[in-house]
Amino acid sequence: MASHRRPKQPSRTRVTVLTVTAAAAVALTSQAAHADPKPTKSEVKAKVDKLYHEAEAATEKYNGAKEQQDKLKKQVDALQDKVARGQDELNTLRGELGSLATAQYRSGGIDPSVQLFLASDPDSFLDKASALDQLTAKQTESLQKIQSKQRTLAQQRKEAQGKLGDLADVRKALGENKKKYQGKLADAQQLLNTLTEAEREKMRQEEVRASRASSERVSLGNEVPASARGAAALQAASTQQGKPYVSGGTGPSSFDCSGLTQWAYAQAGIQITRTTYTQINDGVRIGRSALKPGDLVFFNNTSHVGLYAGNNQILHAPKPGTVVRYESMDYMGTFQFGVRPS
Repeated sequence: MASHRRPKQPSRTRVTVLTVTAAAAVALTSQAAHADPKPTKSEVKAKVDKLYHEAEAATEKYNGAKEQQDKLKKQVDALQDKVARGQDELNTLRGELGSLATAQYRSGGIDPSVQLFLASDPDSFLDKASALDQLTAKQTESLQKIQSKQRTLAQQRKEAQGKLGDLADVRKALGENKKKYQGKLADAQQLLNTLTEAEREKMRQEEVRASRASSERVSLGNEVPASARGAAALQAASTQQGKPYVSGGTGPSSFDCSGLTQWAYAQAGIQITRTTYTQINDGVRIGRSALKPGDLVFFNNTSHVGLYAGNNQILHAPKPGTVVRYESMDYMGTFQFGVRPS
């Protein structure tokens, strides 16, 4: 006779384990299906370029803070020198006052009426009285000088203290902006590291070819500079082609964007300021249609600057990993305006 025993049921523990395992497998499959795909080389390049632009903006703010720090340091040093010299002068005046007081004591230590009564020679007494009056007048003058010098010293010390406070604030901003641009560069490098060695090499070769093409095949047309100095600045910058971009570089071995423009105009005999945010005020602003070779051209909310070279080309220090080169304005991002230094 056949057995009619019921099949053995799985234990509750085993059912639980199987359920959890199946759920985990489904979750992993779902995560794999929805995981972000690895970015392409062109996507990485676009993100890296964006980070470089952000780093450049932080670099310009860093450069501005550094320039301000240098100026404040000179002002503080000059004020502290003034205070030191003023203190020496005050000590000298006090010494002179002490000598006058000693002389006055020796000449007029006794009440004048008593001196006249005791004097055997009234004429001699009157001579002494006149000398005493002169000493008193000198003493009064010395006191006035001391008081004036004390007021000046107090004002200079207060001014120096204020400048020292400003210097501390600027140094704080300097550190923050340095940390910011270094962070952007680190983020860019981390993105680049997601590429293979072959992909990174290909990007590097593309930059090399772009730099070589800018010097070999660029056509600048026949546009006439607005001034001899503008022409001289552009000519000076053209001799720096191939020099590497380095954040904070002011030449002649390396440059950042505003470092190149400042250096170029210095060779033409015009002193312009250090950063893009101040160079925008170093001349007359002009629109794109009015640009002439040698004019400053600003892009991306004035965080980048170059020299207009003619035929829609600029000469500039682009970004980390590149060199000073010509480039079409069409690839530069948002054009802001031009500035013509004079």
